[in-house]
Amino acid sequence: MSLIKKSTEISIPSTVKMMIYGQSGMGKTTVALSAPKPLLLDFDNGVKRVNMSHLEGVDIVQITSWQDVQQVLQEDLSAYRSIVVDTIGKMMDFIITYKCGTRQPQINDWGGINAEFSWFTRALSSLNKNVIFVAHRDTRKEGDDTVFIPALREKSYNSIVTELDLLGYMEMKNENGMQKRTITFDPTSRNDGKNTCNLPGIMVVPTIIDSAGNPKGENNFITNQVIAPYLHMLQVKKDEVEKYKKLMNEIQDTIELITDAQSANEFISQIDKFNHIGSSKAKAAQLLKDKAKSLGLTLNKETRMYEQPAA
Repeated sequence: MSLIKKSTEISIPSTVKMMIYGQSGMGKTTVALSAPKPLLLDFDNGVKRVNMSHLEGVDIVQITSWQDVQQVLQEDLSAYRSIVVDTIGKMMDFIITYKCGTRQPQINDWGGINAEFSWFTRALSSLNKNVIFVAHRDTRKEGDDTVFIPALREKSYNSIVTELDLLGYMEMKNENGMQKRTITFDPTSRNDGKNTCNLPGIMVVPTIIDSAGNPKGENNFITNQVIAPYLHMLQVKKDEVEKYKKLMNEIQDTIELITDAQSANEFISQIDKFNHIGSSKAKAAQLLKDKAKSLGLTLNKETRMYEQPAA
């Protein structure tokens, strides 16, 4: 069987891997914890700055060493639907300490550091959960322009951003004299981004506590405004894949009934009556060709009909 797949044949995931980044004080951790049933891996000791009302129902691992990470990934995490890594830059510091101790990393250390980083991202992916990385903001010069990017070593950033489904930049905007937190997943001339499900260009992050710090709304922005649309897009693709599989099973069952030239030609006359999806018609033609070959049938090039082999 060919390893080459059409879009209607691929496996569709059911989770999201994303990163949000921005300046300190933007509420990135709170927003990340609005993902469904999160477990927070707190590398940055930032949980103390989160409003207690937003920590209700949230379990936390306060990371003190890289061994803590290795241990927690061996535990039963079935109760959680999302893993929040806060922050990914501080996480890299833990890896460096794990590999190098108190000394500065040398050139020959980076192979092992990057390998540990790759192990961690693979281990997270294997959990089949939403993964939300949190990062501080850094800058990159592009000619005369300054572009905001996640604060990560370039090689680490490049390796992980290719695996992300979404990359969002949080900032504060002034709208009609009102300060509002916003997030954009679109890449622009001033920020990196990744928007694979056509989320709105700029999304306002709601304020869910009042001036006294009391909750006035549920912390569900990522769940409802980001992950839900993304999963809807995936479901549409899954539905198409299932329709395609069902159609191809029907076609294959019909081809199994072909025993001679007459039934092969009857299939040709009926092929357009299937509700074809994507490449199904071409696949049906190839299956018919293979079946005819197995029966020793020959195709008359003038009539485009199959004939029984000569006696």
